[in-house]
Amino acid sequence: MPMLDRNGVRIHYEVHGAGPPVLLSHGYSATCRMWDGQIAALKDRWQVIVWDMRGHGESDYPADPQAYSETLTVEDMAAILRACGASRAVIAGLSLGGYMSLAFHATHPDMTRALMLFDTGPGFKNDQARQSWNETAQQRAANLETKGLAALGSSEEVRTSRHRSADGLARAARGMLAQADDRVIRSLERIAVPTLVLVGADDKNFLAATDYMATKIRGASKVVVPGAGHAANLHQPEAFNRAVTAFLTALP
Repeated sequence: MPMLDRNGVRIHYEVHGAGPPVLLSHGYSATCRMWDGQIAALKDRWQVIVWDMRGHGESDYPADPQAYSETLTVEDMAAILRACGASRAVIAGLSLGGYMSLAFHATHPDMTRALMLFDTGPGFKNDQARQSWNETAQQRAANLETKGLAALGSSEEVRTSRHRSADGLARAARGMLAQADDRVIRSLERIAVPTLVLVGADDKNFLAATDYMATKIRGASKVVVPGAGHAANLHQPEAFNRAVTAFLTALP
């Protein structure tokens, strides 16, 4: 599988199938393997591009904390699309991958054909709420440094993923999971591309965020998947794939 050199940091990505490109970004502490069910379902009609974020999976785990940030993640996504010859793509992701998809659109609207946002949120306008989120991210980093990969637990996303060490994940929590400002949430009303907002019915932490995005993004389609939690694509793959396929098929 190809590796993209980003100023000495190698980024793992994969290209499956042919057709209009769809870039899928995984959640924090997961890897591109969480999308295997979507690769199989979509690759006959679309070019499915998946990848591992910095500090995750088969990508590099740079020792420099400054090598992990929202800005660098967004530019990794853009560089992958360019390497695939894609000037525009459907930008999609789950959890952290969904937030980074919104950040990508805010930076590269011209490269965004459509958005698919799964079990995710747009960040916070309120400084105190953002600080609370960031404290949780810092605690996750500290737990990884103390307990190693055992700190990840046994969620569906984690069980599908393999990481070489906990160090990169800890630095990713501090540099990529933590949020610096309200840029992304304030970009919602400027989104003018077709957007699918999907959430598992049991993903209690992201139901309100899903409603907020569906309200703020003009013309957004909202889907709630029954019997699914935070990893809706893994908990209810058939319902998830139906919603995604219907959205992609209807794109102009």
